[in-house]
Amino acid sequence: MTFRALVSNRHEDGEVSSTIETLSDERLPEGDVTVDVEWADLNYKDGLCLTGAGGLVRNYPHVSGIDFAGTVRKSADARYAVGDKVVLTGWRVGENHWGGYAERARVNADWLVPLPEGMTTRDAMIVGTAGLTAMLAIDRLEAAGLVPDAGEVLVTGAAGGVGTIALSLLAKLGYHAVALSGRPEHAESFTALGASAVLPRDEFLAQPDKPLESARWAAAIDSVGGKILGKLLKQVKYGGAVASIGNAGGIDLDTNVLPFILRGVTLAGIDSVMQPYGARVAAWSRIGETFDFGGYSALVEEVRLEDLPEAAKRILAGRIKGRVLVRVRETQ
Repeated sequence: MTFRALVSNRHEDGEVSSTIETLSDERLPEGDVTVDVEWADLNYKDGLCLTGAGGLVRNYPHVSGIDFAGTVRKSADARYAVGDKVVLTGWRVGENHWGGYAERARVNADWLVPLPEGMTTRDAMIVGTAGLTAMLAIDRLEAAGLVPDAGEVLVTGAAGGVGTIALSLLAKLGYHAVALSGRPEHAESFTALGASAVLPRDEFLAQPDKPLESARWAAAIDSVGGKILGKLLKQVKYGGAVASIGNAGGIDLDTNVLPFILRGVTLAGIDSVMQPYGARVAAWSRIGETFDFGGYSALVEEVRLEDLPEAAKRILAGRIKGRVLVRVRETQ
């Protein structure tokens, strides 16, 4: 059997290019479950893999795509039968292991989860790693004591995939979410998602920098890191928490002990890559019960496998808002 795949190769000059190839099943890596991939998505990490930036891919030829959803074709694991709908996010798939930018994938059964009831494979990729991470962050903040009437929740990097989905989920769960973004032209879309207010990044950073600033935020979901994270920690209310999920703004944290000692602030790191099976199933189930897929449709862009190399450049340049879905199979 053959299938189409977007295959990346590194050339002698170090450049990476990707082209559509027709491959046989024998080319697939080892794994317990073979999946006919229907939809994938495009994340920042996918952009790095497709362009060769960051050194995430070490072995070529390679098939990128850290998320995918589709139908089980073959299974050596009792949890999955032929015809079952499944979702995969994380586990270094698309980096160390061939990923979702192909009409067929073979993976370890432990990396999959069943598609939640009532959710389509396309819906699953609207969510993808970004949505799973957003829900895991909310779960963690609630475990730290966050409740809807606690006050405002700041969402940084609001134009990105995690940020936009976090705004929608928080609003549906009854929270007062404030969008922090360097792209004020998108303010209308943030409020449409449920943000109660929009705070421009420049205005946020222009506030006087003190060891401990006026307490405003009950909690925060930060996907930026760097200066943004350091500053918002100084503004979290007593007993509040920050779920940190990214470092696009840098890995250095410029802060001090005062937020943690005098206000008891919690800083929780969220890594969705290798979450235990039960935690992933529970998070996906809650997403299915909470997320407004229809209300999010304006922030969804669809592309084909052939379009991905150009789309990768756009996401790395910060020119994509919301989520990019990849129609892996033209007929489904």
